[in-house]
Amino acid sequence: MLYENVITKPVYRVLSNLTQENRPEIALPLALKELLRLKLNESKERQATYEEKYGLPFEAFKVAWEADEIAERYSYQVESDYWEWEAAVTDESRLTEMAMQLL
Repeated sequence: MLYENVITKPVYRVLSNLTQENRPEIALPLALKELLRLKLNESKERQATYEEKYGLPFEAFKVAWEADEIAERYSYQVESDYWEWEAAVTDESRLTEMAMQLL
């Protein structure tokens, strides 16, 4: 079996315990789906924090940013928020695409 050459016994035990599934070909996709779900939730929570802070979704913030309508646009905090927010949006897109591959 391919998994015997790739998954060590300790990893197999953890995977099996986490998923309650003894077959690695079933357990591994289950664990990956759960990890993707958790990462997607993290990304959405990060985005929600910025949406609450600035009172608009990222796309609207980006348009306002590019139109130089954001107060203190070049301050460290606002610029840092922009880049972190954009990363969260990108992460959500990337993670959603990965999740679709596991369906």
